[in-house]
Amino acid sequence: MTPIRLVKGFATVGGWTLASRILGFVRDAWLAAVLGTGPAAQAFIVAFSLPNMFRRFFAEGAFNTAFVPMFSKKYEAGDDPEGFARDAMSGLASVVILLTLVAQLAMPWLVLAMASGFAGDERFDLAVTYGRIAFPYILFISLAALASGVLNATGRFAAAAAAPVLLNVIFIATFWMLPTTGYDAGLAITWAVPFAGLAQFALVWFAAKRAGITLMPRLPRLTPEMRRLARVAAPAMLAGGVVQVNLLVGRQVASYFGDAVAWLYNADRLYQLPLGVVAIAIGVVLLPDLSRRLKAGDTAGSQHSYSRATEFALALTLPSAVALVVASVPLTAVLFERGRFGPEDTLATALAVAVYGIGLPAFVLQKVLQPLYFAREDTRSPFNYALVSMVVNAGLAIGLAPVIGYIAAAVATSAAGWVMVWQLWRGARGMGDAARFDARLRSRAPRIVAASILMGVALALVIWLAGPVFSLPGWRYLAMLGLVIFGMVVYFGGGAMIGAFRLSDFTGAMKRGR
Repeated sequence: MTPIRLVKGFATVGGWTLASRILGFVRDAWLAAVLGTGPAAQAFIVAFSLPNMFRRFFAEGAFNTAFVPMFSKKYEAGDDPEGFARDAMSGLASVVILLTLVAQLAMPWLVLAMASGFAGDERFDLAVTYGRIAFPYILFISLAALASGVLNATGRFAAAAAAPVLLNVIFIATFWMLPTTGYDAGLAITWAVPFAGLAQFALVWFAAKRAGITLMPRLPRLTPEMRRLARVAAPAMLAGGVVQVNLLVGRQVASYFGDAVAWLYNADRLYQLPLGVVAIAIGVVLLPDLSRRLKAGDTAGSQHSYSRATEFALALTLPSAVALVVASVPLTAVLFERGRFGPEDTLATALAVAVYGIGLPAFVLQKVLQPLYFAREDTRSPFNYALVSMVVNAGLAIGLAPVIGYIAAAVATSAAGWVMVWQLWRGARGMGDAARFDARLRSRAPRIVAASILMGVALALVIWLAGPVFSLPGWRYLAMLGLVIFGMVVYFGGGAMIGAFRLSDFTGAMKRGR
């Protein structure tokens, strides 16, 4: 087999994801400045969350979890991968079109399911209107995810990783044109959602065609392979449903605490930056690589890929988590505090950022552990584990809300994430050497932890000494840039000194046995 170059793949996906997340911060900061945390902002957040919730079922979440390993093995064996992809695309499109039509009729009930606290005030009507406009995004992004899965399975990551950038570019262009058009801000940004989805699909469709896979629709066929795909995808879709229940519980809790829906949304955007850059890169690259190695019987190569992915995840995620906990207040203030987003919003959001930061390593490690199951077409075990994490999440979120308020949703999310990691790790012990850490990772992991703690102490000292600077107009951006650079120097310098990693580990080619 021709191996997928993991580090190059991580860098490609991570780089484009970083660009997308940075533009996403610009988008969210602009959204916060224009709409604040009021009714229109909260209605848009719920409306935009609806298609994004269902995409976890039909797009890069559950469906691709089943599709990518099967397509990867067909691609490796030369067993008509294009025909398989066309059948999968036709079946997926049929289901999603039907879902979209039903959702248009059921939108009031969907909004209530997302945020029942909206009932009886203006947020409800706005969310229903926005939801009907935004929901067709699910069709375009689901088809785009399938085309991206085709590209990733063939080792071509750039176009698929770049597609999300278009979403934020279109959002930012919409905000930029608002003053000259006079359009209602909430409606304008909502209409941008389906147009962005169409642009993303067009980009990856043409990229797949250049790669030799032309995804032309045809009448859906219930072939034996499609039946098998459905059987494998069903538990993954149910697991995706459990994840969405967790999100629904958190949003329901937040909807009863003032502007908490917006606070948690903005906190989510902050921790999603490192989560997206690292976890998405690992999940996208590792799953097809393990699937192809499994098909080729390459146990040693599988262990190497799994260990390097874990090492990559720890080396970038642990310092990010520490930084989110230690620097949550200045980070939130610099990125969001302007316009209608005030100091009280900063403190409430920062608390959620710190709590999510504690769960960040768990969210990333899930993306390392899950491919061990999915590459073996085992989607049932992760589903069973997800059920347990759902019970933990719901129990903590609902049980703690009367005591600690909106922050119970964030506490529950992080706790459930760690419960899920523990179950995935325990379940993978029976998979043999391919699911065990190698000697290099066992040696370096404690040193990565030590370097992260060192960086956290240094950041806390700087924030204590120079805290007021982060609130000074004209200086706070430079102060934040300086804090980020200082933290990186301390972490990477200290880590290199104690042997946590070498810079060449992140840039050198990775081959089996190296």
